[in-house]
Amino acid sequence: MERMDWNALAARIAAPDSEVAASVQRLLDQKTKPQGSLGRLEEIAVRLAAIRRATTFATSPRAVVVMAADHGVARQGVSAYPAAVTAQMVKNFAAGGAAINVLARQFAARTVIVDMGVAGDHDWPKDVRRCSLGPGTADMTVEPAMSELRAEQAIGAGAAIVAELAAAGCRLVATGDMGIGNTTAAAALTAVLTKRPPAEVTGRGTGIGDEALARKIAVVERALALHRPRRERPLEALACVGGFEIAGLVGVILGGAAAGLPVVLDGFIAGAAALLAVAIAPAARAYLFAGHRSVEAGHRAVLTALGLEPILDLGLRLGEGTGAVLALPILDAAGRVLDEMASFESAGVSGPADGSR
Repeated sequence: MERMDWNALAARIAAPDSEVAASVQRLLDQKTKPQGSLGRLEEIAVRLAAIRRATTFATSPRAVVVMAADHGVARQGVSAYPAAVTAQMVKNFAAGGAAINVLARQFAARTVIVDMGVAGDHDWPKDVRRCSLGPGTADMTVEPAMSELRAEQAIGAGAAIVAELAAAGCRLVATGDMGIGNTTAAAALTAVLTKRPPAEVTGRGTGIGDEALARKIAVVERALALHRPRRERPLEALACVGGFEIAGLVGVILGGAAAGLPVVLDGFIAGAAALLAVAIAPAARAYLFAGHRSVEAGHRAVLTALGLEPILDLGLRLGEGTGAVLALPILDAAGRVLDEMASFESAGVSGPADGSR
């Protein structure tokens, strides 16, 4: 893998079309409804149209990119599950038996499974894409999780995957993740990028108890004290306390924005990746949709920092891309309302009286 050319990728991220946004809002105002009565569905339609630069748009074909990697910090007892579960779940994804597979089938999203650095030797099925940068990251409490070169390569891999999807006709990309220990990495990154204390952004992840949560917070504090990563140097922060799959998702986000695709974020892990992507290329923020609000402690801080309102709030904390894919029908609905709903004129329905709006 080669180094990522940051400047070239960032330069390809254009602002959404504000003129299209204004045109779409006018079209929505002429539909057979009181102005603004479809609430955030109208906002979503306007944003999607501006991103796609057209007053009608499609949200299919679409894909959810599920990136998997192991984390050395898992050895510190920060998860309720053993590290071997990462590889076991990748096999489950490939077999179609995980929650993300069920939901992706229901909502017609292609599932792209990527090994970014799963520990062990694996004879993966052909459906698993091999982009491994090693057998998981190093333990961030002892040394940097990865080198900056590896971080750049992982971002490049994510961007390349989305470029291929876009070339094949993909019109929307969602993010997914798998990695035992990755909420610890996400908490460390969120603490750095939002300048909030670790205790405020570190949660229970896979469902750990109070003792393990206290240990997890201490692990994040120890890692940050060791490396002293700075918000102003996002690549350095990623290398010090991140994960291969998080770095890959940074690439998915930047690559999606560069290709002019809406990017639907899943939960806390994707949110940490989005914080990094926006720190690297602020223009990428306009392409992001928050699929849901996770119950994970730091996700609210992530959404606040990104200025995003979640589409759903279902108490989810699974990951895999489940929250992102569950939000897809709402984005579909926004497009259909814009495209199929009659106007007052076409339906022969009286509009509002003058001055009553």
